[in-house]
Amino acid sequence: MWFKNLYFFAFTRPFECSEEDLEKQLSEHLFTPCASTEQSHFGWVNALGKHGDTTVHAVNGNYLLCARKEEKILPAPVVKDMIEQKVAQLEAEQSRGATKKEKEQFKEDIIFELLPRAFSRYSDTRAYINSVHNIIVIDTSSRGKAEDFLALLRKSLGTLPVTTPSPEKAPDELMTEWLVESNLGANFQLGMEAEFNALGDDGAVVRVKNQDLTSEEIKAHLDADKYVVKVALEWDESLSFILCDDLAVKRLKFYDVIQEQNDDIDSDDVVAKLDADFALMAGELNRFIDNLLAEFSLKASDYLEA
Repeated sequence: MWFKNLYFFAFTRPFECSEEDLEKQLSEHLFTPCASTEQSHFGWVNALGKHGDTTVHAVNGNYLLCARKEEKILPAPVVKDMIEQKVAQLEAEQSRGATKKEKEQFKEDIIFELLPRAFSRYSDTRAYINSVHNIIVIDTSSRGKAEDFLALLRKSLGTLPVTTPSPEKAPDELMTEWLVESNLGANFQLGMEAEFNALGDDGAVVRVKNQDLTSEEIKAHLDADKYVVKVALEWDESLSFILCDDLAVKRLKFYDVIQEQNDDIDSDDVVAKLDADFALMAGELNRFIDNLLAEFSLKASDYLEA
């Protein structure tokens, strides 16, 4: 239940879909296993997995959703070898090389032949929507998977007016200032890890770990015109994370003092525990994202169209 990576987006129009309406629209795009000749399939599953029976789980205005993807695994070397065999056979029979179009057809036929025997790989992506804070928060380390989730939600709802928060000052510039000028907000503290890039396409990349980010060694990198693209931070004695220059949050870890707040809930009541953990996590993340955006002089509500 506890999210480990974040991509978050702001709505450009108020999200006014009720829990019932959202459930109804998602139910028209439920996950079903791939047919024998399908390579992948993406759809909605129960928000609480085997412990729930609805695609939307609502707590304190937070709507939890879960999308499942099935992908058929076809080893590229196997497909390549089979294509080469087809090409060699054509050359032997017709004394000529295969055209690009023929090779593409060979590949299509081979994939169609192999799909019914391919193994499947499943992955779940969770997210939640909070209309008061005007955000949708997706638990993934991949921008592509975040976009896939949004595309499925857009398909289900018919429209999804969201955007990536974009500060006027480039994030890498401000992150560099945090180290140079020590002007990070009161709720945030520097961690012990960072990544720096030098200017230019072929510029040096420096990664440091277990390193005091206010040390002279780090200052030397900054004086050499390197800029910060990732930095470890801690927030409000509640969580730690790596912030990237696209505002993605990686390796998110909630401190024990937060997770232990629900230890008094009966462990046998799995649904109650999941419900309480989600409410606690979403509440903390809503505050955290508000604080993080404020460091970039932003508010999620800024993106609502007048």
